[in-house]
Amino acid sequence: MPNRQKQVIFSIAGVLCFGCVLVVAAAMGTQFWVQAAVLCKTGAQIVNASGAELGKFIGKANYGLFHGHGMKQCGLGDRPFYFSFFPDLMDVVPASLHVSVIFFCSVLIVFSSVCCGFFFYNAFGSPYETLHGPQGLYLWNMISSFCACLVLILFSSEVKLHHLTEIIFNFNEGSFVYKTHSECYDRSFWLIFLTFLLHGLNVLLIRLAGIQFPFQQAKESDASTGAADLMY
Repeated sequence: MPNRQKQVIFSIAGVLCFGCVLVVAAAMGTQFWVQAAVLCKTGAQIVNASGAELGKFIGKANYGLFHGHGMKQCGLGDRPFYFSFFPDLMDVVPASLHVSVIFFCSVLIVFSSVCCGFFFYNAFGSPYETLHGPQGLYLWNMISSFCACLVLILFSSEVKLHHLTEIIFNFNEGSFVYKTHSECYDRSFWLIFLTFLLHGLNVLLIRLAGIQFPFQQAKESDASTGAADLMY
């Protein structure tokens, strides 16, 4: 492939990586990872509510990695509340799991930045080592994709397996018990999934630029070496 086309492809991939950095950084600071509706179980049982009456006992909440807000409803009017994970909820949520999500988000930002720098370096510079050369781009993008995948898996397990929404609503509640009515992942969660797809797209762009996969080239070199040994 001509050098000019490689520069264009690597530049596009570098811009995508820079976009990933901005997207992940923005997603970490928002409170739109989960959107949930929570039923006040105690209040609904007291009045034996059913059908349309349940709407008076269903509150809503949005939360992210650091803070969130919501509305509790137990038939007595709306009760808005605000919360932060640090330090308020660290004693009741799975702290190690939650911190791991934040850690891998930070790692994702770092390696996406590294990918961005190396894409532009390979587009306009003169790489001289494997990690700095075109083949090293596979490594950095694979690591970034792996980190994004870990963020999605860890956060999903925290929300679904550890019932994070119920923990948040029942925190410091002595009179009422809340039960999750429905919950879905909001825009910031899907932005992390978008970064996973973008790094996968970058791998395809690297291959489109004519750069062989590292393992594929290693096998070819081993085969040629073996044939040369047989000749002697």
